[in-house]
Amino acid sequence: MGLSRLAALHGVATSYSPSADVTVSVPDETVVAVLAALGVDAGTPGAVRESLAAAESAARSRLLPPTVVVWSGEPLPDALTALPPGTTLDIGPEDPGSAPPPRMRIPAGRPDPAVSVRGAVDGPADAAGAGAPAVPAWWAEPPFGVHRLAVRAPGGRHATGTLVVAPPRAPRPPARGHGFLVQLYSLLSARSWGMGDLGDLADLAAWSGRALGAGFVQVNPLHAAVPGRPTDPSPYRPSSRRFPDPVHLHLESIPEYGHVTDRGTLDDLRQDAATLSDTVLNKGALIDRDAVWELKRQALELVRRVPLTPGRRAAYCDFLAEQGQALEDHALWCALAEVHGSDWHGWPAGLRDPRSKETARARGELLDRVDFHCRLAWLTDGQLADAQRAALDAGMAVGIVHDLAVGVHPGGADAWAQQDAFAHGMSVGAPPDAFNARGQDWGLPPWRPDVLAASGYAPYRGLLRGLLAHAGALRIDHVMGLFRLWWVPEGRPPTEGTYVAHDAEAMLAVLVLEAHRAGAVVMGEDLGTVEPGVREALARRGVLGTSVLWFERDWAGTGRPLAPEEWREGCLATVTTHDLPSTAARLTGDHVTLRHRLGLLTHPLDQELTADAADTTEWLGYLARLGLLPEGEGDEEGAVRAVHRFLLRTPARLTGVWLPDALGDRRPQNLPGTWDQYPNWRLPVADAEGHPVTLEELAAAPRLHRLMEVFRPSGDRPEGHPEVRPHPRP
Repeated sequence: MGLSRLAALHGVATSYSPSADVTVSVPDETVVAVLAALGVDAGTPGAVRESLAAAESAARSRLLPPTVVVWSGEPLPDALTALPPGTTLDIGPEDPGSAPPPRMRIPAGRPDPAVSVRGAVDGPADAAGAGAPAVPAWWAEPPFGVHRLAVRAPGGRHATGTLVVAPPRAPRPPARGHGFLVQLYSLLSARSWGMGDLGDLADLAAWSGRALGAGFVQVNPLHAAVPGRPTDPSPYRPSSRRFPDPVHLHLESIPEYGHVTDRGTLDDLRQDAATLSDTVLNKGALIDRDAVWELKRQALELVRRVPLTPGRRAAYCDFLAEQGQALEDHALWCALAEVHGSDWHGWPAGLRDPRSKETARARGELLDRVDFHCRLAWLTDGQLADAQRAALDAGMAVGIVHDLAVGVHPGGADAWAQQDAFAHGMSVGAPPDAFNARGQDWGLPPWRPDVLAASGYAPYRGLLRGLLAHAGALRIDHVMGLFRLWWVPEGRPPTEGTYVAHDAEAMLAVLVLEAHRAGAVVMGEDLGTVEPGVREALARRGVLGTSVLWFERDWAGTGRPLAPEEWREGCLATVTTHDLPSTAARLTGDHVTLRHRLGLLTHPLDQELTADAADTTEWLGYLARLGLLPEGEGDEEGAVRAVHRFLLRTPARLTGVWLPDALGDRRPQNLPGTWDQYPNWRLPVADAEGHPVTLEELAAAPRLHRLMEVFRPSGDRPEGHPEVRPHPRP
């Protein structure tokens, strides 16, 4: 009982429910290990008693939690309303140059009456406040932001913390819209150096916005990868989520590129890059990120020799000042990795601490390489801005949708620079479920919720601010991680993990605040097992969900396809994603035979094919009854158009088209459950025959244009396209 109570005080679950009628107990050994990673000793009964007594004593005596959230215009949290009468509150502004808000004091004696005027210190409510949530008359709401909070209660008790004042909701998309979902590396153009780059992204956005009326382009995470040969190609296991990877640079767009004096070497590198692209586009080779980076790195070394103009130098210095210590640490890790390898755990002992004397000495010795990596971050940041500018100039309502991975590589830059914020000996994953009886271990160290809260969520805020700087929207992978994550102790299977809770109010408030500052939409990947109440909490704060057609059924009732009018409005609606089969592969059953060849099926092939065909047939039959399949049965391309017509019948705010679907590509970009059995994250976009397609060819592809006719306003559609009309039930 003591261990359970101790675990609860620290947000560690001692049981979980994979389904409504099932509860699974977490092994005590797991609970003890997770508590240890949070700095809590529970190794013996005596240690449990001591730790529990200390935790309960701290809870009783604490005036404030480390972070307090105030949602603008909503009732104050208990952390403030429960303060003793006579307590004074001093709030320091986030910006030291700003005028501080007034000091507030909770009146002594009887509780202060609540009024319906935000920001009023005294006096009755005015007409403008009628119907607004009640707040105490002593409360004067500070501006949106993160503030320093100090409270002093009668008797000398005092406490400090962080106050987050956030708008009630994240920005909404300005209108219903559609756009493309694409893995950027897979989209090569005639000018690419072996993989898609930020120049290609800007061009895709400019073309699709102007020619197709697209409102956004969503890409994979562009986070900095862990260098090495081979580099892990997954964009979801980066070295740093804070800074982008310079492998995505379009070199010819760098102003200094045209002034390189060693043209012979540069031309040779460009020719090697053209050969590399040719092997991918015409000879069946996979995308080789390492080869691409080696060519680009050599070219960038030449580019760096070109002096910056005064204006460019000033812009670079401003960037260094804005990014501060975080960039310096990232660049130093990159420089040290060139010397000692890409896993800091194997570095000399003194260099494993980013604040040690040895590291400070190395910083001076490697100053030139640190500057090189800072320069790369600046150049990449500039091209990210250019891509978003191109999207908005093309009329896109949202623009570029960036993707935030759920974690980082344990040996990478973030894990080194922010060691205190990560839980050592732990990995993020997923519990066993109907799709994976063994659970999952993603090999990503989790952030410690207690350290984040104590820091005012500084690492999280910095991460979001960097990602949102040039984003029209941000997609958050596994958005349920804002509420809780499945921690797996090192050396144990995923089945022996447990959930550790975050302060979801604080995580959401920081997210909504930073999105508001950037004017960006937020969407979360909320597929799979989702804790009750999570989707509702996200929707309340304006965070869009993700709805995939094949998964949208009336699970609480008939189990049949969910009628379009019953879909949620606050979502990105898609037919598939990078982790799922392409639509053509699902329609034909090719994805089942692929998994069979790789030994991934859990039932006999015939049984799996029959079940898959029944699912697809049910959907196609429903689409036909809705009048969305005028092409009739047996027309694969017509069926691809039909499922997208269906998405437009839903109230979904945004509709995403998986770019390979527009060409009939049958291959998934990623096949979960495989490592080297399948070329995950290394395939170029291809047509129905598997031939790679360049951006230039894609823009002229008849099949793509036939699909995108579905998204033209109804008055502009050629005859034969369906009109919106009442929906028959499934």
